[in-house]
Amino acid sequence: MSIRVTPLTDPARNAYSRRLVWLAQDEEGNPVGTASLRLSTDPGQAHLADLAVRVHPAERRRGVGSRLVEAALATARAEGRRAVVAPAGDGTAGEAFLTARGFRRALTLRHTRLDLTAAGADAAGGERALGKGAGAEGGAGAERGAGAEYRLVAWDGTVPDDLAASYAAARRAMDDMPMGEVDYGRMTWDVERLRAVARAVAERGEHLHTVAAVSTADGAVAGFTELVVPADGLGDGLHYGTAVLPAHRGHGLARRMKAEAIRRARGRHPLLAGLVTDTAEDNSPMRRVNESLGYRPTHETYRYQREL
Repeated sequence: MSIRVTPLTDPARNAYSRRLVWLAQDEEGNPVGTASLRLSTDPGQAHLADLAVRVHPAERRRGVGSRLVEAALATARAEGRRAVVAPAGDGTAGEAFLTARGFRRALTLRHTRLDLTAAGADAAGGERALGKGAGAEGGAGAERGAGAEYRLVAWDGTVPDDLAASYAAARRAMDDMPMGEVDYGRMTWDVERLRAVARAVAERGEHLHTVAAVSTADGAVAGFTELVVPADGLGDGLHYGTAVLPAHRGHGLARRMKAEAIRRARGRHPLLAGLVTDTAEDNSPMRRVNESLGYRPTHETYRYQREL
């Protein structure tokens, strides 16, 4: 089969990344596959590119995917990238496809879900799951009572102005997040980027809810957890991120914040079926937090990486 691969212009460019797209067509001009390459413009991730390849099931094993990958990798090299990362589901054809093209498995993500229905809550121990427990994201050591050292603050959408600067600074809590062997780098955060994320969620019609732990000593954000809920409040909500700054770990803040996010989600969105999240296999502290709150495993996905 004769394949023509055409580069396209993607209008969805933003201040932090740009995306290149390729369309594969057969000899009659029918679309048979696509590839997209997300190039970060963040200085901390300027070495990285994210690849996604899709080929119509009827057209697989005919060289379509290979042609698309070749075009994307050539562009990544020309752009000075040193690593390309691509996702694959457990037991899917994508795993063998990526491995055959020089990618190696670099990260395992474990997906878990908290059932918010009455039956699910009963099976997970109901509200008892929101009680006291051990563990804090990203840090080791025994839990100590946080007492009056921290207060929890919640907001919808964009961060309040009085917390914006310290919230942006608190995003560096994600810098040491376990990411397996992926050459992830570090994202650069400022107040405008926080607001851009909130705008993007709002433009999709979804709800962004954030719970933060604020130090009573200096009024600065010590940790945060984010939850995105569908526009109609149905189906499952998605955890975007949970992190605690290193100096504040060991107080159980990750668990406290996430428990409060669950409580608020139940109250604000009573028809919500569940909450889902994914956690790196080697992020044991966060996995313990999720398990203690009643999250149960659903499946695994992987990130494959190829060095250029």
